[in-house]
Amino acid sequence: MMFAVAMTFIDQTIVAIATPDIVDELGLSTSGMQWVVNAYLLALAAFFALGGRLADLFGARRMVMIGTLVFVVSSVLCGCVPTGGFAQAWLIVFRATQGLGAALLFPAALAVVVAVFPVERRGRALALFFGISGALTALGPLLGGWLTDWTWRAIFWVNVPVALTALVLTYLARIPDRRRAERLDVAGAALIAVGMGLSVLGFQQAWSWGWDSAATWGCIAGGLLVLYGFVRYERGVQHPLVNLRIFRDKAFTADTAVLFFAMLAFVPLFFFASVYAQISLSASPNQAALFLLYFFAGFAIASQWGGRILDKRGARPALKLGSLLGALGFALWAGQMTDLSMHDQWPYAALAGAGIGFILAPASTDAVNRAIGASYGEVTGITQTVRNYAASIGLAVYGTILTHVTNDNVVNSLEARGLSPAASKGIARHVTESITGSGDARVPQGSGQAASVMRDAMNTIRMDFAEANQWVFYGMAIALGLAYLAALRHPGGRVTATPEGEQQQRDPAAEQHRV
Repeated sequence: MMFAVAMTFIDQTIVAIATPDIVDELGLSTSGMQWVVNAYLLALAAFFALGGRLADLFGARRMVMIGTLVFVVSSVLCGCVPTGGFAQAWLIVFRATQGLGAALLFPAALAVVVAVFPVERRGRALALFFGISGALTALGPLLGGWLTDWTWRAIFWVNVPVALTALVLTYLARIPDRRRAERLDVAGAALIAVGMGLSVLGFQQAWSWGWDSAATWGCIAGGLLVLYGFVRYERGVQHPLVNLRIFRDKAFTADTAVLFFAMLAFVPLFFFASVYAQISLSASPNQAALFLLYFFAGFAIASQWGGRILDKRGARPALKLGSLLGALGFALWAGQMTDLSMHDQWPYAALAGAGIGFILAPASTDAVNRAIGASYGEVTGITQTVRNYAASIGLAVYGTILTHVTNDNVVNSLEARGLSPAASKGIARHVTESITGSGDARVPQGSGQAASVMRDAMNTIRMDFAEANQWVFYGMAIALGLAYLAALRHPGGRVTATPEGEQQQRDPAAEQHRV
């Protein structure tokens, strides 16, 4: 299962490194390339709940294999994109089907792991699952940089051997596959896909369209309205896509809230830390990827520790500890950013990573343990939908903060060097778009006072960008502080009894195989 989900984690970050090469060869527009990146995350958010429900109805093992096949075929087609007028549409479509494959695959893979391990051992098992698979996200930029030296198309083709290995191992494991004799809530699936898709699209495009755009708020408000209709509809369905009764469990609701606030920081971190390292610390893309390993050193260690705490004492202690450590780590990291030293920042990056590590596996595992009728696929679909939704909001909000603060800082720096307000604003806009769009601040073409001042001010601009990132990372610290408040609402205790319905799903052969 870890082989299977490895592809989905790596693909969240690997494409960003190859963006300049893809744009140059295929002649894509900036907005078109943004859609290539966003289409994957958009499909993930829209179809996770459906993927979890399908795992319950048709069997988790079967959905793992179907999702893996959809993902790898889409990956091959992304790598085979033809040059010419169809390139942009081709890439966007098959990046979206990649996201669909991941949405089918991930909840099913997690449901398989949960079904194999009894309640008292799930903490450690899922800590390993989330620790290793989560750390693979950091491998994306490193792998992307290495493969792009050969050809950017290899960032998609690398999924083929991983997928084949996952399919062979899944077949050899002979995982028992059980189905639920219930109907698929097609209308509910359509409503949540449209609602999640629209609202996530609004958050994703807020950076480009602007928060004052009618299109931005139309998508967000329209999506939330559809999601409200989804909730109302689900209450009257005999076999709903999402059984809303699960939210009556205070522990499940607290777990979900903690995950939401933690994911506001976790996924956006990859983008903002990487760009900060390249701009303010003058690091190469591969050095920027190594910079993230400080974070994952703390993350990997704390994930295992958090799993043990869950098994022995329940989720609440791990969630409280992780939220506090994460808030402290991100706040200290933010305060160190203007020193412009990569090596001086590693203790704070590791501390922030440890905070997230203590949260991710315990919150996800405790939520799954509280599944109604052992509907593991459905519950994992809910938690993963919440995680992706939070990531989209975090990227949009922090991206807006970064853009505006960077722009204001650069304008002030250029005006202090004698440029007129009009010239300063024009150059600042160019610099900000270059930094946030491609991770590369370029000096405008031409000569004269503006270009000369710009070249002289580059060191100052790097500091301006570092100061803007401080606001972002303080925002992440606040998100972890809110996670702590949510953790306080957790009633405590741990699930020790087998959830209702699980015994009916297990059989002697499966138990013998597990032993």
